[in-house]
Amino acid sequence: MYVVIRAGTGSIRFWLASIGWRRYRLVTVVETFQIIIVVIVILIIIALSVKIASQWQRAVILRLGRFIGIRGPGLFILIPFIDRIAYLIDLRVNTTEFKAEKTITKDTVPVDVDAVLFWKVLDPQKAALEVVNYNQAISWAAQTALREVIGKSELAEILEGRAKLDVELQKVISGRTNQWGVNVDSVEIRDVVIPEGLQNAMSMQAQAERERQARVILGESEKLIAGKFKEAADIYENNPHAMHLRAMNMLYEGLKAKENSVIVLVPASVLDTMALGNVMGVTAMANSLLPEKTKKGTPSTEKGTE
Repeated sequence: MYVVIRAGTGSIRFWLASIGWRRYRLVTVVETFQIIIVVIVILIIIALSVKIASQWQRAVILRLGRFIGIRGPGLFILIPFIDRIAYLIDLRVNTTEFKAEKTITKDTVPVDVDAVLFWKVLDPQKAALEVVNYNQAISWAAQTALREVIGKSELAEILEGRAKLDVELQKVISGRTNQWGVNVDSVEIRDVVIPEGLQNAMSMQAQAERERQARVILGESEKLIAGKFKEAADIYENNPHAMHLRAMNMLYEGLKAKENSVIVLVPASVLDTMALGNVMGVTAMANSLLPEKTKKGTPSTEKGTE
C-alpha cells in the first residue's frame, strides 16, 4: 500500500479501477450462474409439465391421488409434483390367447381347447379405476367362460358348431368385461384336441356311417331299377310283339358274345306247339347247349339228347 501511494495519484486511481473491475467481474459471474440455474429449473419444469400421448393412447390423470380426467391424444400439460399419469391406456384392438386343458364336456369327454379373444378398451376411466390389471382380468375371465361353455356342450357340438360356441363365448365374456370398459369384438376357437383312443373310435364310426349311407344309396338304386323293370314288364304284357322282339334281341346278343355260335330262327307258334315255353326260355336252353371249350383251348364234343 505504501509503495502504491508514493507512486503518485495516477497509480492510486489505477488501483481503485482494478478493484472495481474485479468486483464487476465477480458480480457478472454470479449473475450468469444464477441465470443458468433458473434456465435449468425452467427446463425441468417444462419437461415435467408437457406430455404427449399418441393417437391410440389416452392418459388417466390423478391430482394428489384423485382422478381429474382423461388427456390425449396429442400435447397436454400437467402441474409438476401434483399431477401424474396413472395409466396410459391403449385403445387399439388387442388379442389374448387362452385355453382350457382337460376340460370335461357334457358327455364326459376330456378335451383341450385353444381360443383367441379380440377386444379393445372403450372407456379408459373404467379400465383404470374399476380393475387392478384389466389385461390379466380379461384373460382369466375368458378362460373361465371357455370352461363353462365346454361343460355345457357335447363333443359333437364343439366339433361341428364352432361358430355357435364362438357367439356364446363372446356373449359370456362381454357380460363380465363391460363393467371394466372393455368391449369384446369376437372370440374364435382355434383347435380342439381329443384323446387318441377317442379319435380312433370316431374314425371307425365315421367309416361305418359312410358304409351305411353307401348301402342305403345302393338299395334306393335297386328299388328304382325294379320300378323301371316293372314298367317294362307292363308294356311287354300288353304288347306281345314287343316282347318277341326283345327276346330275339337278347338271343342275338347272347349268341354273338361266344364263338362258333349258330342262330336258329324258330317261329313262336312252333314253340307254343312244342310246349317249350316262350322265346326267353328257349334262349336260356340254347345258351346251355352251346359247345364249351376245354382248358387247353380245344373244343369239346357235343352231348346230344335222344
